[in-house]
Amino acid sequence: MAERFHIAEWYGRPFLDLTDRERVQLARHKVGSHTMKKADVERLIRLQEKESMGALTPREQDRLDILTDKLDKQNNGEQPCPFRTDMAHPTCTKPGGVCSLRLYTDNHVLFSAVDGERGLIRALCPYRFHQGNTAFEHIGQSLLGDPAPTQAGEVGFLESTGNLDSMPGEDVGRIDMILVADHRSEAVDMKWCAVEVQAVYFSGREMAIEFRDIEERQGRPSMPVEARRPDYRSSGPKRLMPQLQIKVPTLRRWGKKMAILVDVAFFKSMGEMKRVEHLSNCDVVWFLADFVREPGEKIYRLKIVEEFGTTLESAIEGLTGGEAVALEEFEARIQRKIPVVPLNN
Repeated sequence: MAERFHIAEWYGRPFLDLTDRERVQLARHKVGSHTMKKADVERLIRLQEKESMGALTPREQDRLDILTDKLDKQNNGEQPCPFRTDMAHPTCTKPGGVCSLRLYTDNHVLFSAVDGERGLIRALCPYRFHQGNTAFEHIGQSLLGDPAPTQAGEVGFLESTGNLDSMPGEDVGRIDMILVADHRSEAVDMKWCAVEVQAVYFSGREMAIEFRDIEERQGRPSMPVEARRPDYRSSGPKRLMPQLQIKVPTLRRWGKKMAILVDVAFFKSMGEMKRVEHLSNCDVVWFLADFVREPGEKIYRLKIVEEFGTTLESAIEGLTGGEAVALEEFEARIQRKIPVVPLNN
């Protein structure tokens, strides 16, 4: 029985819930031609508030009309993102609009999702973890004692000392999200934690191949044309691990915690890590998200299902996810890579 990864959520909507016509429409959609800049959206909201008080100047009214027209074009030309919480009127900016993948099977009769752990939804877009601020509220309660922390996204953490491509003081590294507990006075020490959000990349050919196939099949769901899979080696050891190695030692010296937000499947793809039970002894805390849906719900809902505290060293061991082979085995593998040169008679 064949099994392959295919779209789980498309522009926030469960793939199998879409009608054939909707699948064709989404397959043809091109992201970004009408997307408003975040600064323009914020300016629009300020002008709308000022208009409600009857305090617009003629110049501001002209600007409001232009921005309102842009918003109308965005609403008509873009797909909304149901997960982003960092701005008003959010739209999907991810080319292709695929939020997540999951494993499907086809027994030549019925195309359906695989059950059990192997059927877990694998998030491809970091904004998938922002849904309803659920994860950030959970982390805030767990690490800061505040279920509604203030969010500060993309905060500069590393500054260049000056080199060929950057000026001294230029940001060369950021932390995805800083959560700050209720902070009312500058005289009180700020209580905060860092959050790294890690979705998974996938390996395989471009999804545009599947979009064309969906059009050709007139939207009927079927097994994907190409095999592709979540690339946990690129997402974990190659991307996430260097982030931890660079950032956690400094956070540890400052007495701050690093929260790592991933989905359950990502965590289960890693090697074994030693669990640290008490928060005071942790360097990092993994928050594991699953995507569930109760009867009657139209979309999958993010839920934090587990917390797992570790030291930095143990986290790196888990991300590495393997042990070195014996010297003899490694040299045997080298030998198998060396072409056999026939001896001259």
